[in-house]
Amino acid sequence: MKETRILLASVLKPINDSRMFRKLGLSLAKLPQTQIQIVGYAAPKPVAPENISFYPLFRFKRLSINRFLSSWRYFKLLLQVSPAVIIIGTHELLPATLLYKIFRKCRVVYDIRENYYLNLTTQGIYSPGLSRLLANIIRLTERLTAPFIDYFFLAEKSYATELPFLKEKYLILENKYQPAAPPINNDLSSAGQKISAKEINLLYSGTISELYGVFWAINLLEALNQVAPIFRLTIIGYCPQPEVLIKLKNRIAANSSINLIGGDYLVPHADILAAIQNSHVGLLPYQPHPSTFNCVPTKLFEYLGNALPVIIQRNPLWEELIRQYEAGLNINFQNFDAPAIYATLINQIFYGHKNLNTVFWQTEEEKLLHWAQTILPI
Repeated sequence: MKETRILLASVLKPINDSRMFRKLGLSLAKLPQTQIQIVGYAAPKPVAPENISFYPLFRFKRLSINRFLSSWRYFKLLLQVSPAVIIIGTHELLPATLLYKIFRKCRVVYDIRENYYLNLTTQGIYSPGLSRLLANIIRLTERLTAPFIDYFFLAEKSYATELPFLKEKYLILENKYQPAAPPINNDLSSAGQKISAKEINLLYSGTISELYGVFWAINLLEALNQVAPIFRLTIIGYCPQPEVLIKLKNRIAANSSINLIGGDYLVPHADILAAIQNSHVGLLPYQPHPSTFNCVPTKLFEYLGNALPVIIQRNPLWEELIRQYEAGLNINFQNFDAPAIYATLINQIFYGHKNLNTVFWQTEEEKLLHWAQTILPI
């Protein structure tokens, strides 16, 4: 049987990225006669099966000349390793990938993690003019290249209706929870979680930003400690906006109940999972926003998969999951009743005898491997 080379690439995501490596890469590596090649931002190489190779090709600032040169370096690598299937997770690699497709027979998959156009036009990360320019360039690139892409992976169900260029050529692969080790005997049920009233560790994990509610998390901590001074907050993740990080450090400087891990560097995903397992309550204080309102954050799947009680901002999509698993509380982070939240946390049993199978990556892996059997033959 002929060996199939499958290359997964992203410009900004590290080679040990949770989705590119731990989910897509490790799952596809289970297929017979495959070689998996992971191309991404420079990072420590993780332990991996023998049929996975890593190419830490990229290292640059977000806006720099080296970033613009990255597509040329990537194209040369494609010619060198000659993959038969290419799964790209970054829009800016689309032109170089399709140029390669002209010279070499291959299948191209675009793994869409975000609605980049919506993010740029609504989140205010850059100036309005630059945001609009970047958003239109990305959407034009996606539209022009879409007819030549064989398939799309979608990290969110909502993208199927939000993105106008898919043409039914897509597979929804949500960012569900992938534990470091498979569960024993595939037991994915919870006997129930009861929070002790002695000390309660709150957790904010992932991207640190105002939009994702890091300051709302601090407000909640401070209000709860006024009710009972037993709460601590861990903030762990990367903050892409320096001005927000400065504001955050100033805000927490005199508060010994808050611990910041990361901020100015990428925190290994294993460290984030460890923080989840050492916490009592996970927070999702997202500000209501069009770019996130119809998405299920990866951290919510991670919290659910670890049977971690949660406090979420009111959102119909998330509330459905919370009710299904009896996982926690939904509140308005701008107007909440701290004594009532405290009483619920110490009195309620969460995740009582709930099967958590549907929040684990293995459900998505089954879909991925089934799909692969139909597209991998070249």
